[in-house]
Amino acid sequence: MRTRFSPGIVAGVLFALVSAGPVQAATVGATTYYLALGDSLARGVQPDAGGVQVETNQGYVDDLYALYRAAIPGLQLVKLGCPDETTTTMIDGSVCEYALGSQLAQAVDFLKTHRVVLVTIDIGANNVDHCLGRIDQQTCLDSGFAAAQDELPFILAQLQAARPGVLIVGMNYYDPFLAAWLQGPPGQALATASEQLTVAFNGLLGSVYGALRVPVADVQSAFQTTNFRSAPPLGVPVNVTLICAWTWMCAPSPVGPDIHPNVVGYWVIAGSFARVIGPLRR
Repeated sequence: MRTRFSPGIVAGVLFALVSAGPVQAATVGATTYYLALGDSLARGVQPDAGGVQVETNQGYVDDLYALYRAAIPGLQLVKLGCPDETTTTMIDGSVCEYALGSQLAQAVDFLKTHRVVLVTIDIGANNVDHCLGRIDQQTCLDSGFAAAQDELPFILAQLQAARPGVLIVGMNYYDPFLAAWLQGPPGQALATASEQLTVAFNGLLGSVYGALRVPVADVQSAFQTTNFRSAPPLGVPVNVTLICAWTWMCAPSPVGPDIHPNVVGYWVIAGSFARVIGPLRR
C-alpha cells in the first residue's frame, strides 16, 4: 500500500508553510548562503536502479533550497554533509575528506567567512543504526547514545560561536526498521523494539538541541513513527505503511531494502523543517 503525492501538491504545501509573514531578503549585492550539514540525508542519498547508494539533488536540503531561493534572490546552497557520518566522525573527520580535516572544522570556517542565513543539521542516526541485531547490541547502543550526548553539544556550540545568531535547525529521525513488521511475528517484535529505540534516541537529541535553543524539525511525528494503529484495507500499521511509502525499505531487490527516503519522503522531511523555519530572515 503506497501513499502518493504529486510534487506540485507538496510544493504548494511547503510554500504555504512559510507564507505566514514577509520574507526579509539579504542586502542587495551580498551573497547569502544556506549551509547544510549532517549525514547521508543531508546529501539526498537514494539507491539507483542497481541498489547503489548515490547522492542526488532530490533531498530535503534541495527542497528547502528551492523554496527559500524563490524568496531570497541570490541565495546559494553549500552542502557539507557526509554519508555515514556520526557525531564522532563529524568532529574527527575520519569518514569524508575535508580541506580543514573534518566537516565541523569546514563548517566553522565557512560560517566565519561567509554570510550564512540558515544552517540545517541532521546527525546521530549512524551512531546507533548499525547496532540492531548485533551480539553486542546493548553495548553498541550505549556507546552510540553516550557519544551523541557528549559530542552533539560540542558540535552545536562550535557552530553557534562561529556565527552568533545564525538560525540553526536540527531534526529528529524516522524509523526505517519499522518495515520489519511485514516479516511476521519476529519482525513485528523487531519493529516494536526499533520504534522504542527511535523514540528514546530522538528524546536525547531533543534534550541536547533544546538545551542550546536549537529548534528541531519533528520528522518522527511527520512519519507517524509511534502510530501502530492498523490502516485499512490491509491492516498494516500506519507507521509501517508510511515507511514503505516514503522510503526504499519495502522496495524489491536490488533497489531495496534501503533506509533512505524516496523523493516524497524527502519532501515530508523538508516540510518538517519549513514548519520550524517559517519565513527566512537575515
